[in-house]
Amino acid sequence: MSERSIKILELEKKYGNQAAVKQINFEVRKGELFGFLGPNGAGKTTTIKMMTGLLEPTNGTIEINGYDIWKNPLEAKKQIAYVPDQPNLYPKLTGWEYLEFVASVFQISSDHFKERAEQLLSIFGLTDRANELIEGYSHGMKQKIAICGALVHDPEILFLDEPTVGLDPKSARNLKNLLREECDKGMTVFLTTHILEIAEQMCDRIGIISDGAIIALGTMDELREKDGRTEGSLEEIFLELTGSDDQEAIIEEMAKENQPGGPS
Repeated sequence: MSERSIKILELEKKYGNQAAVKQINFEVRKGELFGFLGPNGAGKTTTIKMMTGLLEPTNGTIEINGYDIWKNPLEAKKQIAYVPDQPNLYPKLTGWEYLEFVASVFQISSDHFKERAEQLLSIFGLTDRANELIEGYSHGMKQKIAICGALVHDPEILFLDEPTVGLDPKSARNLKNLLREECDKGMTVFLTTHILEIAEQMCDRIGIISDGAIIALGTMDELREKDGRTEGSLEEIFLELTGSDDQEAIIEEMAKENQPGGPS
């Protein structure tokens, strides 16, 4: 697992004088399930959009399996799939037609496509709904068909932005199991999530971004060691590193003050 799938060097995104992402550096290894965490507005989505070629960096480089995504975009993008937090789908296609469209773009053989599509639809409980128009799907179903579309061509690297939003518990569990299986077979998964328990359970390594800068990077044991702990949850580490625990304390204090009979 020493081979690099993703290499980020001095990556920066500025809007005027405001830096949304501040010269970050990290690598993700082949077969790794990497969690990218941070408070709202920390720079997670900006970073993932730069990594997938949707947003041009102000400075820095992004290598996808050795290809610079801005210098060799076609070669780099052949390696990846991306599911944003709000997938943009084709509402007038059926679920099956959408998967066929993705397969045609990546020139997948019909036999392999049929086998893979049926497998993915079964995992996410969409087999009986595959011939319905996507416009009639619930948010959770749209999320699931988008994930199926991302996986149907067996990408080398899968980017997921908040993949469990809108998923029922069974589907979320199936997704976790599927991602683990795919990583064990060599796929690299880079995901963002605000559900810290999921990240702790799933991820081989975790990066935490706050105010546009990487403030922690490593396995759970390495994060605990950096924080001076021998044990403790990712939530505890995250809150301490990002200062969110201070904000929660303020909110709790305000709630007490607003209760009947509270401090005046």
